[in-house]
Amino acid sequence: MMSVSCRNEDNARAEFQSCKSTDAKHRVQFYDSWAENYEKDASLMCYRAPHLAVDFLSSSFSGSRGAARVLDVACGSGLVAKLMLELGFKHFVGVDGSQGMLDQAAKTGIYEELRLALLGAEPLPAKIGAFDVVIMVGALDPGFAPVSVVRELCQAAKPGGLICMSRGDHRGPAGREYKKDLEAELQLMEEEDLWSPVGLKRTNRYMKDPHLKPEEIQQLQLEECYLSGTAYLYKKHSR
Repeated sequence: MMSVSCRNEDNARAEFQSCKSTDAKHRVQFYDSWAENYEKDASLMCYRAPHLAVDFLSSSFSGSRGAARVLDVACGSGLVAKLMLELGFKHFVGVDGSQGMLDQAAKTGIYEELRLALLGAEPLPAKIGAFDVVIMVGALDPGFAPVSVVRELCQAAKPGGLICMSRGDHRGPAGREYKKDLEAELQLMEEEDLWSPVGLKRTNRYMKDPHLKPEEIQQLQLEECYLSGTAYLYKKHSR
């Protein structure tokens, strides 16, 4: 694979396209091989999802950041934890389905523990009611984490803990159907008295759309080249 220093937006766009086109086993292998270049490619595609989620979460967190336990689900190479560390959070446990990504996350020296698990196919490896913050960025999409995973995120949070999730509004019927199912599940969990919404935050610049062709990009306005995205923030009910 091309070295990090030689990569450009076309290379990054191709990788983001490829990550959505394989079955679970091959997707894990793909992420293992992509891990070294992932952060460079995310930067090239102006991937703002971690900033969206972390900034939104931080604005609503009122406890001791230095004491808070954070579960970073689909942690990848550690982009979310790096941002949260800058804001005073210190105690992180990361979960991801790719060992290659976990190896990159380990190099940050931020995580107290890193756990390998394929979301949906395996139970979330987290103790129930153990975390002040549970955050998941980017994996709530068709072919990645099933909608049912959000219940596991809620279970991992302490009573009164915050659960933050962000996802891009990928174009196409599969993405629209997933969003519809996700928001129906979030609402159902609210009706079941599991949590309450703290807020919802949208952005028009979640990331550059990786599925646009070069000739399409030339014909679009700058804003049209980006995907929109949404961050959801919930507070778990005390029982």
